[in-house]
Amino acid sequence: MTSTILILLGAAAVVALLLLKFRFASFMAQTPDDYTEGPLFNMREVFNGPIECEGVIYGPTGRVTSRFEADFVASWDGNVGTVKEEFRYDSGNIQHREWTFTLGNDGTIKAEAPDLVGAGTGTQRGSAVQLNYNIKLTDEAGGHVLSTTDWMYMTPNGNVMNRSQFRKFGIKVAELVATMRPKHAANLQPGE
Repeated sequence: MTSTILILLGAAAVVALLLLKFRFASFMAQTPDDYTEGPLFNMREVFNGPIECEGVIYGPTGRVTSRFEADFVASWDGNVGTVKEEFRYDSGNIQHREWTFTLGNDGTIKAEAPDLVGAGTGTQRGSAVQLNYNIKLTDEAGGHVLSTTDWMYMTPNGNVMNRSQFRKFGIKVAELVATMRPKHAANLQPGE
């Protein structure tokens, strides 16, 4: 009986430590208040005009499953911004997406896109932007709905580092890491 109690107490301690790690020492433990210092992330300025992007997507085992380059075009009408995206994957696939962001005067963000289930919500504070949303994958990718936590961090040179985690039933199934920066005149394609 004593060994059973010790095993149960040990198991309970392991579960408690895992929960504490998840809550206080993981990607999901970040809050917008952690980023009040540093270069200011102003979405209207950062996501305005042509933007170039590149990144990688990691699968559930932590290995790179896809690489991409992308071009975005962003514009604003007051507090409402539109970002049109074209992703070019190493598989040869091309994906077009379009976001609509509505900024509140208190730093809140409402995010909408055709492949979201409902609207996403977020916060713009200090040097970071956090977005939470549910995204429906294409039928070719399984059609799953994934819960997404998206963090974008302003770097001192004005570029943006993006890290997103995608979860199904609370389990991380993919992660994206990307960089975004203004597309300079020398890099513009005709018509941009």
